[in-house]
Amino acid sequence: MCCVRNLCIALLLLHSVAVALVSAQGSNSTSRWQTLSGDAPLVIARGGFSGMFPDSSLPAYELALLTSVPDVILWCDVQLTKDGFGICFPNPNLENSTNIGYLPSFNNQQKVYQVDDGPVKGWFSVDYTFSDLGNFSLTQGIYRRTPQFDRNLLKILTVQDVAHRFNQSAFWLNVQYDAFYTQHNLSMRNFVLNVSKSVIVDYISSPEVGFLRSILVPFASSKTKLVFRFMQQDDIEPSTNQSYRSLLGNLTFIKKFASGIIVPKSYIWPVDSSNYLLTSTSVVSDAHKVGLEVFASDFANDAQLSFNYSYDPLAEYLNFIDNGDFSVDGVISDFPITPSEAIGKLLCSPRQKCFKTRLYIFGPTNSPKVLLDTTFIPCLVVADLLIITKYGASGDYPGCTDLAYSKAIVDGADVIDCPVQMTKDGIPICLQSINLFDSTNVAQSSFSNLVTTIPGIQADIGIFTFTLTWSEIQTLKPSISSPQGKNDNLFRNPNFKNAGKFVTLSDFLATAKNASSLSGVLISIENAAYLATEQGLSVTDAVLSALSKAGYDKVTTPKVMIQSSNSSVLKKVNSAGTYELVYRVDQSIRDALNATVEDIKSFAHSVVVDRTSVFPMDEKFVTGTTDVVTKLQSFKLPVYVETFSNEFISQPWDFFSDATVQINTFYKVSGLNGVITDFPKTAARYRRNRYLGKGKETPRYMIPAPPGFFMGLIAPAFMPPADAPYPVLTVQDVVEPPLPDAVAKSPSTSPAGSPSTSPPPNEQPKVTACVFVSNLAMLLVVLLLF
Repeated sequence: MCCVRNLCIALLLLHSVAVALVSAQGSNSTSRWQTLSGDAPLVIARGGFSGMFPDSSLPAYELALLTSVPDVILWCDVQLTKDGFGICFPNPNLENSTNIGYLPSFNNQQKVYQVDDGPVKGWFSVDYTFSDLGNFSLTQGIYRRTPQFDRNLLKILTVQDVAHRFNQSAFWLNVQYDAFYTQHNLSMRNFVLNVSKSVIVDYISSPEVGFLRSILVPFASSKTKLVFRFMQQDDIEPSTNQSYRSLLGNLTFIKKFASGIIVPKSYIWPVDSSNYLLTSTSVVSDAHKVGLEVFASDFANDAQLSFNYSYDPLAEYLNFIDNGDFSVDGVISDFPITPSEAIGKLLCSPRQKCFKTRLYIFGPTNSPKVLLDTTFIPCLVVADLLIITKYGASGDYPGCTDLAYSKAIVDGADVIDCPVQMTKDGIPICLQSINLFDSTNVAQSSFSNLVTTIPGIQADIGIFTFTLTWSEIQTLKPSISSPQGKNDNLFRNPNFKNAGKFVTLSDFLATAKNASSLSGVLISIENAAYLATEQGLSVTDAVLSALSKAGYDKVTTPKVMIQSSNSSVLKKVNSAGTYELVYRVDQSIRDALNATVEDIKSFAHSVVVDRTSVFPMDEKFVTGTTDVVTKLQSFKLPVYVETFSNEFISQPWDFFSDATVQINTFYKVSGLNGVITDFPKTAARYRRNRYLGKGKETPRYMIPAPPGFFMGLIAPAFMPPADAPYPVLTVQDVVEPPLPDAVAKSPSTSPAGSPSTSPPPNEQPKVTACVFVSNLAMLLVVLLLF
């Protein structure tokens, strides 16, 4: 039991911090919501914070209270034991969400029962007394989520346990299987009536008409609301023998015994076979017309969202609660922090400015169709946080294309970036990788016979930009990169995976100059030494010439940032103009020597590091924080951190599969100066929220957990083995000889792709003799079939 006690004590300590910070928080009397009551939508935590901890466990309920709006409702799925105890547990079968299957003494006790008109094999609550359940502990029943808390000996709780421990919180009982328990001579009706004598129950829901009608009279004079739950539309409701689709067409009948309905979110915003949004239905407005509240279910940050939401769960919630047409009255979520963010950020005073956002429904052409154009009000309190793109809005369109850059500008980026590559005929273009495999369809083109290996660039095969002319590259199609796609099937915007046009550096600079909302451009230069010595191409000269021709050498707005992982490149550019020189650290580090930072400061004005150099990770948990950001900032070097993505699989568990939580934690804990992101819209929206810099007024859902907090909750015996610490950045890691001048290719020059002893593309040999392969190169694998 020590594991449970230590875990709960830690959560309570975090709770005390949260309470201190939100003690001054009050409600907003000004309503702008389109709910039935006009009040803000409710957040219902299904099984507590079941996206992190095992469903219906004590820490799951505690975390829900710590991270949500003050009036969050705790949801309990009621099951009955053999001796009539009511427990909070997701379903009658104990198999998936307890450790019973791992206990040898129970192996021969599996049974098969009819549940929802189908046979189910497992271990069922109806076969065990509540005392028997003390032999089992709760586990995470959804296997894509972390199992690290399964060994914390978390006990099954009774309805009374939850209600009495959190008696100041609203409480929701969901009775899903009344017919099943009736078959086993157990009365859910009697249990609910009895428990309501000692427990305040705010909501009771059920998908069974007969059950709700049976308790209608006893609860008629109470404040308890009865809610009818719709299942899948073609499922049959047992007491009326009608499909839920049929019952949806008779809401006046539902109103006779219920004050509200629960519907899966697909009832409201259906999707097509490709997982893109269709037009919303009239379910919410129809229900409101007859006086029924509408609660939407099935929200989970780590589930596949419609591609319209760009893997951002906060965008999905906003679409349900404030789309200009309607608002649901509540959402049922496994991750209650995210709907809390959505609701809290919209509560602004009428005097504050607002901005417009659009929800796009992507069509078959290159021009997105606007589905909604409505005004949201996450107040314009701008944080001191620079938003730099990673290949434009490359989470939505192929990186470094005209569409990716246009969307990044619309989405609120401050700085758009161009990784410069050189073509065979010496044209500098914007492309995320020197290897065309990474961002084009070259593998399926007539140039596929040019596949080669160049050890000086990468170990894998490739077709490289300098082997094709600009006109040849223009015959190719862009290809969207999905860093999490290969292993996790989280592909980006597939209907637009080949959309957009390639752009030259000159095109890019012209676009940026015409975008008044931008504060600057970032130009990345890599492989300069290889291109100079092996291909006779000077990428630095090409960049400086393009900047001069575009007039950027004579103005300070928009500012020009030139980035490289090579000190030799930045030293060469240093005397060319008033540009901000950005040194990119191409490895994860835990610290940097003072002498190293002094050396960096001699040739750079700012530094880029990766996320794990700020928050190291182990087994997808943050293990703590480093002093890298504060060390660099102490030498007056701003720090930009890469790469922030929306896909939940790219984030540590500590950030609750929520990209906004991730940005908030980095900003508030590390104090970084800017984020580099392939989804600039998410960062721009975060920067507008009204709670930045509010001190004691900061709501719970905006208070980041201390780095390493959740790792500390894992039972010590089951902690993952510690990874080797990241290295300290030394002077030897940074120092390089001068960048060589470009040497014209001669007939004796090895053809591109031939094995060579040329220096690595990103550097002249540094003092150390190691060859570094960047994290980005590991992620951007060959996309032969995409």
